[in-house]
Amino acid sequence: MQTANVLGSTHATIKHSSLTGRRLVIVQPLGVGGDSDGPPLLVVDSLGTRKGDRVIICSDGSYAREVTGHEQTPARWTVMGICDD
Repeated sequence: MQTANVLGSTHATIKHSSLTGRRLVIVQPLGVGGDSDGPPLLVVDSLGTRKGDRVIICSDGSYAREVTGHEQTPARWTVMGICDD
């Protein structure tokens, strides 16, 4: 798990069937000091985050399968929670 800032949402006209109807957001992972930690990531969001939210993201494939309800989803990153500041 890692914290990240939501940069915005995106749309895809062609995507894997497991992502149909799923919201995809672009997040910037954060390091311990709050600085950027690597490149932005495309993340499945089932919580309805907004631009500027600080969230907890997870790279657990089993959680991604649970969120999408699909055993063969290519999704890796998912939003697990919204940080309350």
